[in-house]
Amino acid sequence: MLEGIGARLEKLEQSTVKAKKQTLKFRDTMKAGFIKLEKVISDQTKGMERGPLQKEYPKDAEIIELPEPDKSVIKKSDIFDCIGDRKSRRQFSDEPLRLEELSYLLWATQGIKKMRGSSVALRIVPSGGCMHPFETYLAVNNVTGLKKGLYRYQPVDHKLVKLFTISSMPKKLAKAALGQDFAGHCAVTFIWSAVPYKTEWRYSLEAKKIILQDSGHLCQNLYLACESINCGTCAIGAYHQKLFDKLCQLDGKDEFVVYVAPVGRVAVENV
Repeated sequence: MLEGIGARLEKLEQSTVKAKKQTLKFRDTMKAGFIKLEKVISDQTKGMERGPLQKEYPKDAEIIELPEPDKSVIKKSDIFDCIGDRKSRRQFSDEPLRLEELSYLLWATQGIKKMRGSSVALRIVPSGGCMHPFETYLAVNNVTGLKKGLYRYQPVDHKLVKLFTISSMPKKLAKAALGQDFAGHCAVTFIWSAVPYKTEWRYSLEAKKIILQDSGHLCQNLYLACESINCGTCAIGAYHQKLFDKLCQLDGKDEFVVYVAPVGRVAVENV
């Protein structure tokens, strides 16, 4: 018995040493390497197509027209207060999120301000080179006017496309979030995926750093937008990659989940 425990501890120690070495190696990911790009010909330079601004959907898909983003949903208009009150909130009430509020949150995180031609979109949030490599999926649980299920945001049209229904969705969301139950017990869970090639097309080796920086930009906007309508969110970076990719039916290679953020009306005890 003791020998077995000793062997397991030794194996655990070996894997820990290996993990520490990998951790030191991964630090290079956070460093800028733009000088190296001088020796690389990007696909943009080659004249290759970058791809569409948003994913297409079947002609027979269920499309939901979103209300135009409007200031009337805002309850807290002082940006100083929104920044100062911002915190991660994990307890939500059973009160539904209104469709007008969801429209505002989508606009605040991936909304388009202006189009330049058909391939460049100037959005509410910044993105390296204006590449905007994200797709926004919504696991809708309690939003007025929407059936439960998985949706995708179409920013060019400011619409939602209903993708499919997920059985036992709250339970599956919590499991994919490694037991964080609030991921499924909320009004809606924002699930952002990355389509890496949208940034790799221009930045090649540096795309990985830029994409992860950009995900922080959009999630912080969600935090502040939630505060302004008396809602809350808590960003989730600790999740099961394969389970979330499977939940959204993503291939895990050309598109995969990079960030998750449940949203709901703030419970009184969490104010």
